[in-house]
Amino acid sequence: MDQIKIKAEERTEQGSAAARRLRRAGKVPGAVMRMNKGGTTLIKFDAHEFMLGLRGHTSKQLLVTLDMNGTEMPALMREMQNDVLAGTPIHVDFSEVSLTQKVRVTVPIYLVGEATGVKLGGGVLEQVLRSVEVECLPADIAEKFNVDVSALGLDQTLFVRDLNLGDKFSLVTRGELAVAVVKAPEGADTAKPGAPDAAAATPDVIKKGKEEAAAEKK
Repeated sequence: MDQIKIKAEERTEQGSAAARRLRRAGKVPGAVMRMNKGGTTLIKFDAHEFMLGLRGHTSKQLLVTLDMNGTEMPALMREMQNDVLAGTPIHVDFSEVSLTQKVRVTVPIYLVGEATGVKLGGGVLEQVLRSVEVECLPADIAEKFNVDVSALGLDQTLFVRDLNLGDKFSLVTRGELAVAVVKAPEGADTAKPGAPDAAAATPDVIKKGKEEAAAEKK
C-alpha cells in the first residue's frame, strides 16, 4: 500500500458552526485518538491535498502519516464521513498506531476467477461474506483480498477457514462462516445417479397393494 502523508495542524475550533467555516475555507476537520498521550487531538488539513492523496485507494481503513508541524505520526484512518450530495469528506477520524504493534482491521473480499461449478455445471456463484476481520502490522494492511474461486465445484462452499491470506495476516472472523457457494441451477435434478426415484416407485407400491387385497378376498 502506498504511503499517504497528510499535513495537519491542531485546531481549537469546535462545534458544527466552526466545522462549516473550516470547510468553506477548504479544510477538513478531523480528530486523532492518541496512543501514548491518551485523549483526542483535534486537527484540520487541506481538503484538496487530502483528496489527491486518497486517489486510487478504495479502503476506508488506511495507514497514513500525519505531519503535525514537522512531527510525523503514523495513524490509521478509521472513519471518514462524506457529504451526502457532493461525496466530499466532511470529517475524518484517525487512531495513532505503532508500526511494530499489530492492529485489527476489516478488509473487503473480492471473488476472482470462474468457478468450475458455474463453468461446467451451470451453477450460480453466490458471495455470502463481503469482508473479513484480520490482525496485522499497520504497514501490511491490505485494501482488499482477491479470493480465487476457480476450483469451487457445484454445491461446494468456500469457508473463511479455507482462505489463504498469507503469513502477515491472522484471521479474526470465525472460520466456519461461508464466504461463497456455488448453487445448483434452479429446477436442476440433484438426485444421485442410480438412486431410486420415489415418484416412479409409487405406482408399483399401489399395484402391489391392490394385488394383495384381491388375494385376501378369494
